[in-house]
Amino acid sequence: MRRVTLGVIAAVGLAGLTAGTTVTRAQHAHGGAGGHAEGHLAAQACASEFEKVVGEGRGFGLAFAADQNGYPGPMHVLELKDRLKLTADQEAKGRELMHAMFTESRPKGARLLAAVAEVERARTEVRLVHLLTHLTTRDLLTEDQRRIYHEARWGALAPAR
Repeated sequence: MRRVTLGVIAAVGLAGLTAGTTVTRAQHAHGGAGGHAEGHLAAQACASEFEKVVGEGRGFGLAFAADQNGYPGPMHVLELKDRLKLTADQEAKGRELMHAMFTESRPKGARLLAAVAEVERARTEVRLVHLLTHLTTRDLLTEDQRRIYHEARWGALAPAR
C-alpha cells in the first residue's frame, strides 16, 4: 500500500464514522423495515456517488468554500459559459485549467479511494471485534437479566430474540 498521510486517513475515517452514525440514527429514528432500508439505500447512494465523482477527478464538494466565496472552478464556469458570456479566450483558458485539474486530481482521487477502502477495512475489523464480544457477553446473562439489561439501555423496546 502506498503511504497515505495520517490527515487523509483521519479525515476519511471521520467522514465514514459521521456517515455511519447518521445512518444508524436514521435507522433507529424511523422504526420498522422501511426506515432501515431507506437509511441503507441513502448511505449506499452517497458512497457510490462519492466513488464515481472522485474517481473521475471531480471534487465532490472539496472546493465548496472557495466556490461559495467567489472563487469559481473551471468546470462550473464552463457549464455556465453562455450565461456568463465567456469570450473564446476565457473558454479556452477555462478548458486548459479544467484539463490540468483533472490530470492532477484523477491519480490523487484514486489514492483517496484506496485510503477510503483501507479505512473501511480497518473499521470492519474493529466492528467485528466488538460485535463478536457482544455475542459472547450475551451468553453470560440469563434470559431475565437480558430483559432487564435491554430495558435499562433501550427502554421498553423488546429485544430481538
